[in-house]
Amino acid sequence: MVMQAIIKAIGEYYPRAVELNELFSYVLGLLLAYKFIYYLLGMFFTREFKPAKQKHKYGICIAARNEENVIGNLIDSINKQDYPKDLFKIFVVADNCTDNTYKIAKEKGAVCYKRFDPDHRTKGFALKYLFEQIEKDYKIDSFEGYFIFDADNLLKEDYISRMNDAFDSGEKIITSFRNTKNFDENWIASTYALHWIRSARTNHRARSILRLATNIQGTGFLFSNEIVRHGWKYTSLTEDRALTADCVAAGYRISYQDKAEFFDEQPVSLRIALRQRLRWSKGHLQAFAESGPYLFINIFFGKLILKKDWRDRRQKQEGNIILKIIESVRHRFASFDTLMQLTPIAFVNLVRWFIVFVAVYGCKVYVIGANKYLFGGGNDFAVWLRGQCDIKWHFSPGLKTMLICMALAVFYRLIFRIGTYIENISTAVYLFLVEYGRIKKMSIFKMALYCLTWPVFDIIGRWTMYIALFTKVTWKPIPHTSKVTIDDLRGKE
Repeated sequence: MVMQAIIKAIGEYYPRAVELNELFSYVLGLLLAYKFIYYLLGMFFTREFKPAKQKHKYGICIAARNEENVIGNLIDSINKQDYPKDLFKIFVVADNCTDNTYKIAKEKGAVCYKRFDPDHRTKGFALKYLFEQIEKDYKIDSFEGYFIFDADNLLKEDYISRMNDAFDSGEKIITSFRNTKNFDENWIASTYALHWIRSARTNHRARSILRLATNIQGTGFLFSNEIVRHGWKYTSLTEDRALTADCVAAGYRISYQDKAEFFDEQPVSLRIALRQRLRWSKGHLQAFAESGPYLFINIFFGKLILKKDWRDRRQKQEGNIILKIIESVRHRFASFDTLMQLTPIAFVNLVRWFIVFVAVYGCKVYVIGANKYLFGGGNDFAVWLRGQCDIKWHFSPGLKTMLICMALAVFYRLIFRIGTYIENISTAVYLFLVEYGRIKKMSIFKMALYCLTWPVFDIIGRWTMYIALFTKVTWKPIPHTSKVTIDDLRGKE
């Protein structure tokens, strides 16, 4: 009797729970509505940088673990740059390597360091060690800026020149256009390739135009020496997200240079892809926990409260009061925007759906019964299914009805996700059309196949986020085997 009273009380709360859920959805929609402006701007515009007046000196940093298959091709593409050779130096840290990575990199002309520390194996620890060695042997300030690349990357011959244009304009942190050298190897690689292009179109371009802060994505970026003047601090599973969040909280812009293009190798194994995406998701949650509070505070208080490591690097606000106000608004919105990126909204949505439409609704039908369609839901796919088969059932009150309706709620959620999957296919079609000139040439059949499989990328991302909340994740290297060179890619263009 007590249990029935509790279930009844919860069931009576269902109308109020629905109202609160709708209010939450409305508020969340308002908070994210600005992204529609990003989509529109990204469709038609990107920030242009004037040719640099000065050529700056750079350090190029590469953390590599057992990358003998690809490290030589990357260094070759760097040495073929149209930028003066005396204005950049290549640094490689062979991190816990058991192959010829160190030997090959050294023979190609890089300054190489060996690191052996099996207990600290993330890329962030390797970069921390590398910058410590650069400070010891050269001094950080010997180079005005630093590039970060993965060993499987390849650079177009004007890459450094185009990034120098952006750096010379005064930007402190710049990311670039990420293309894929094995785009058409299989459907798994294609989902990654389309994801990076989507990031450029829907995130990087608009944020750069608006002088906000886009997100760093692991490789292919440049930053001023002041960022690492006190060393590299980011050793988590996803050092790029942590660096992005901290730099935004400290007031830095993160810009995007669309004309600087590099290529990297994407996973072709589903097992490897799942392992990598789980690491990304865990790192995403860690970055949210570590930097989210600072970003939230900055929305209201600007740069008054910073992490200890950033306090002596606080940027000075110059100019008149109007410019200071504009900068304050820009920084606060950039903090809000980055916080929205880090917030695990997919998990929040799953929790509120389960509470309202599974748990509370189940209690309601336990008391009063239910009338249910076989294909329920309000999206276009559910409506279409009901048009084909409008089976409707009546359920009497009781435990059996409660369990059946809970199962149907899960089934309706699946229908909703399938409908979303179908809608997202149009995104891949759009990306193939607008970036046709930069995407590797392939058959119409392959493009059609990759459009159909593309939504799997977001599905995997959603589920790895759920799993990462309850799973311990360790860093493991992603194998790279592609023999493609920058000359191969240039020839195919």
